[in-house]
Amino acid sequence: MSRATLTARPLPPVASRDEWEAAREELLAAEREVLAKVREMAARRKALPMTRIEEDYSFEGPAGPVKLSDLFEGRSQLIVYHFMFHPDWQDGCEGCSMYVDGVPHLAHLHARDASFALVSRAPIETLLAYRRRMGWDFPWYSSAGSSFNRHFEATVGDSEHPGLSVFMRDGDDVYLTYRGHDWVVQADGVASFIDLLPYGSQEHGEVVPEGWPQGDKYTWMRRHDEYHTGLPAPSTLLDG
Repeated sequence: MSRATLTARPLPPVASRDEWEAAREELLAAEREVLAKVREMAARRKALPMTRIEEDYSFEGPAGPVKLSDLFEGRSQLIVYHFMFHPDWQDGCEGCSMYVDGVPHLAHLHARDASFALVSRAPIETLLAYRRRMGWDFPWYSSAGSSFNRHFEATVGDSEHPGLSVFMRDGDDVYLTYRGHDWVVQADGVASFIDLLPYGSQEHGEVVPEGWPQGDKYTWMRRHDEYHTGLPAPSTLLDG
């Protein structure tokens, strides 16, 4: 495979500025319809009833054992990202790593009375070592020895699964207000930016114009310090 020049790649059609503005206005109208649906879903999410958490889950944190209520750090709301990290692994999931790279500065959540934490089954020492490698400072807790992962479908059998769980605390009582798996991708900051690009993620299965460069799904994903070990984007390659 050889490097492609830009003119050798499939490109969007070229239009005049007036034609481009007309096409953009048509897309903008469709985007506004979708945005209205997204806002409707957000309103429905906020109106969900909550259910009391009866089990006092235990975790291991950097300073020792903690309870689920401690993860709130004194705030009333908590988002937990179920980060895929099997106890036998030395490195965290590549896709989860990319997801966490897109998490905003936590000051923005703290200002809205909300905390954020990662929870995984791997030992706390392994999690903290990986956190140092990735350059993160997000709170991270090990659920090893706890039923937390299984109760929230983050571990099924011996398989790890990503997801988001949202909790609310009222005094000493903790409630589950939301749990999402399929919707997690909607909160992925990196994927949201990639979805703005003309070529998108360049994966098979994406709805794109005919002839658009595409490769096998997920195989391009790497931890941010490992992209030199992966396949280049299909748009950078030509047959020959």
